Amino acid sequence: MSQPSCSLRPLHLAFALDGPPRRGRRATEVFDPEHYVRLARLAERGTLDFVTLGDSFARPGPDALAVLARVAPRTGRVGLVPAVTTTHTEPFHVSTAVNTLDWVSRGRAGWTVEVSGTPAEARLFGRRDAAPADALWREAGEVADVAARLWDSWEDDAEIRDTATGRFVDRDKLHYVDFRGASFSVRGPSITPRPPQGRPVVAVDATARPARQVAAAHADVAFVRAEDPATAAAARADLRERARALGRDPDRLLVLASLPVELYSSGDAVGLADLLGDWHADGAGDGFHLRPADPARDLALLVDGTVPVLQHRCLLRRFYPGTTLREHLGLPRPANRYASARKVSS
Repeated sequence: MSQPSCSLRPLHLAFALDGPPRRGRRATEVFDPEHYVRLARLAERGTLDFVTLGDSFARPGPDALAVLARVAPRTGRVGLVPAVTTTHTEPFHVSTAVNTLDWVSRGRAGWTVEVSGTPAEARLFGRRDAAPADALWREAGEVADVAARLWDSWEDDAEIRDTATGRFVDRDKLHYVDFRGASFSVRGPSITPRPPQGRPVVAVDATARPARQVAAAHADVAFVRAEDPATAAAARADLRERARALGRDPDRLLVLASLPVELYSSGDAVGLADLLGDWHADGAGDGFHLRPADPARDLALLVDGTVPVLQHRCLLRRFYPGTTLREHLGLPRPANRYASARKVSS
């Protein structure tokens, strides 16, 4: 079989490690860290860009960020993107935790910004009511903003470890954030050095309108749940236009169509490759985030059935181009805002 010339722009591919709740799923599987290690390694064999793991205060299961911190040293390339809610958590702690995942994974961390909008979650923290979605996402945008500022609060070369003088850091390269939002304030600086990626990848499910402006302002990756390529393409165009209006380069916001998948055979896996190729040709997005019915079964069929077909059609790369998640996604490492300001003023 002749090998086609690969002139097409490859699509990005991400996979959710958590499936929808269903009767019969073994509790030992949900709570077993080796289950997630096996899945992440399988995704890595398929050269997928990253895996996601959902989380909320209202569902049983382990903390997504902690699980992927466990997965990080057992994998070497695949990106790791847990959901972290911003509603009942401290922004400083969120920033530090995601930063730590980036260090543990050596530059493969991301973060899906989530909000907690149910009364049950509010009651867990002694609050009577959940705030409206608009207010929750406004706060989420502020948390994403301050997290990026905290990651920048150490310049890349702030840590000097000068044993001769006994100096660990260059204090002139640590910066106070002094952020004051509508519901919280943060001074900083961070207690951890700048992450390997400069700023870990920020992802937002931008399907709902209240989340869309946050995605346009702060996200590197936006997920859009759509039932047809035209709807996904329209959402992508809307997000790019919003990003442009905010002064961002829209090419630095990747939009992935988020699709449910359920595969039972190799035939289904080839059919999925056909569907992804058709959606990609129709401009549905920069790639796909797949949400499986059964993560173990569907990921195995995806990696051994769908991925080879996509690679043969030049729609998916055959190897990782670098070591960090930003390199997988073709996104540049952000410059440190304080170092940049110093250069301008000097």
